[in-house]
Amino acid sequence: MSSSPRPFFSLAGLRHGARAALPAFPGFVMFAAAFGTAAAQKGLSLAEAMGLSAFVYAGASQMVGLEIWQQVWTHTTILTIMTVTAVVNSRMILLGATLQPWLRHEPLARSALNLFLITEAGWLIGTRYHNEGGRDVGVLLGTGLVLWLVWQIATIVGFFAGALVPEPKRFGLDFVMPIFFSVMLVPLWKGPRTALPWLVAGFVSFVVHALVPGYGFIIAGALAGVIAGMLIE
Repeated sequence: MSSSPRPFFSLAGLRHGARAALPAFPGFVMFAAAFGTAAAQKGLSLAEAMGLSAFVYAGASQMVGLEIWQQVWTHTTILTIMTVTAVVNSRMILLGATLQPWLRHEPLARSALNLFLITEAGWLIGTRYHNEGGRDVGVLLGTGLVLWLVWQIATIVGFFAGALVPEPKRFGLDFVMPIFFSVMLVPLWKGPRTALPWLVAGFVSFVVHALVPGYGFIIAGALAGVIAGMLIE
């Protein structure tokens, strides 16, 4: 009985992952620059903005965090921003779970770094590579490292130069990331049956967002998609 090759790590894979990340640059640059601009307008220092980009490293959570950001912090506001960040980032639990077969033989430190650097864009690139038969974990890490670096640089650019575009929505820049994700999903298309969980997740997210305030629609959509996939299988 044949089995799929065991995952491995190489510097060649690291370089391949860095090159594979290039199509994601426009979306990352626009999103991070928009965050840098919003952070400056909110009154954050460059160090505070960079701290969020370096350690939180999640565009949606960073934007939501800015909405809650206070000049004077209380225990309540700290708990609120922690909870909201956890809710918005909970989708990463599912992304990480799908990578378990790929990372289970990796050293703990490298797996932790890979999971810290994972984003939707990096996950899509890595998943596409894996579905095509690739098993070099260096590809995933290379993609993650390069995208993280681009995010930091674009945050700085947005912080200082973003005032030139005070309202990104007027130029449609807020659509860059959704368009990128939509394009990256195309190679994952395997027919209407396997795409049904995507539709279920999107529909449930939309309904919950319309009916329930807050960010619970992210969890609801993700869980609905997982359940739909399990039922189909």
